[in-house]
Amino acid sequence: MKSIYKKIGENIKLVDERNKGLKVKQLLGLSISKQFIPSVANIIGTDMENYKIIRKKQFACSTMQVRRDKKMPVALLQEVDEAIISQAYPVFEVKDENELLPEYLMMWFTRSEFDREACFHAVGGVRGSLEWEDFENLQLPIPSIIKQREIVKEYNVIQNRIALNQQLIQKLEETAQAIYKQWFVDFEFPDETGKPYKSNGGALVWNEELGMEIPKGWENKSIFEVSSVTYGFPFNSELFCQDETLKPLIRIRDILSNVSETYTNENVDEKYLIKNGDILIGMDGVFHISLWFGGKAYQNQRIVRLRNDKRNNVSLLQLYFSIYPPIKELESTIEGTTVAHLSDKDMKALKVLMANEVVQEKAFKILESISANMITVSSENIILQKMKNLLLSKLATIEN
Repeated sequence: MKSIYKKIGENIKLVDERNKGLKVKQLLGLSISKQFIPSVANIIGTDMENYKIIRKKQFACSTMQVRRDKKMPVALLQEVDEAIISQAYPVFEVKDENELLPEYLMMWFTRSEFDREACFHAVGGVRGSLEWEDFENLQLPIPSIIKQREIVKEYNVIQNRIALNQQLIQKLEETAQAIYKQWFVDFEFPDETGKPYKSNGGALVWNEELGMEIPKGWENKSIFEVSSVTYGFPFNSELFCQDETLKPLIRIRDILSNVSETYTNENVDEKYLIKNGDILIGMDGVFHISLWFGGKAYQNQRIVRLRNDKRNNVSLLQLYFSIYPPIKELESTIEGTTVAHLSDKDMKALKVLMANEVVQEKAFKILESISANMITVSSENIILQKMKNLLLSKLATIEN
């Protein structure tokens, strides 16, 4: 027996509780990725009593710019008992949790098909807003409450595993960064006797280019000498779509999220194919830089890819930690007419401090072992994400 489709509006109600007396202090924002985030709004001189209170198991959403963003920002508060958000956001809750679980409803909102339907109904000129009445008229299948609990439980098992893996990847990166700093910044790598090099009188020589002393026998080399550098392909934006059976593209906005949401059927050379462990840098606006762990996808224009060269014993993480600070420095200093641009000249100025052959090989083995673990865990997350998406897609045909 298939689930009965019902209008969203039949199962939710608006809530408008204001922060009178300033009882609630925590201010949250709402992201396009359907999450609550710490607010970055300037609230100096703002009447915080007019802000809305949102409580656990209540939703907040934005119906503005849905067509432009191709998504409807909506999130369920679960992490804290209460918070305040902008009065511009509608707040609503499920009328009867014995009929509809808030967690199940949030799963429905997470589906890409929901965003496409919301986008289809969005009107209002350039911004493409979604009228509240149209939102309430959108429908979803509502199986028995027992079935909803089963679905939510299965979904949470996958979500929790993904979150745990993300924490592990972060810990591995932090460990690698500490090792990199010890060896390539503080120069306290183990010497021939196993003691910290610099602290135990290791020979240092002045490097004119760096304006500092470095261990004897070390060199500062261009990234083009020790890694593979590739600039992105100018894909035709008119062919961009959301058909997941086609080639996934990585655009600048995808670099930090590690999720590709754009697809194309355009033919392109395989040299533009990105794999897990590549370093990606956005060359316009904010110079996003990140290790890519989002699976195979193609590199769009104005993204540069760095791939470590194992023949030179340059680890992925040494390369990443070497160029991250100067990229962020360039981001803060480059000025353009309307937006900052990272040039080929800027890229060619990036350097990697290379140790002598013995130390470099030791560092390579340690850091590559860590990055291999990061890639293994991230590959598991790709599989889990596919399982999660499959579960979400099946909601439309779920049976009691």
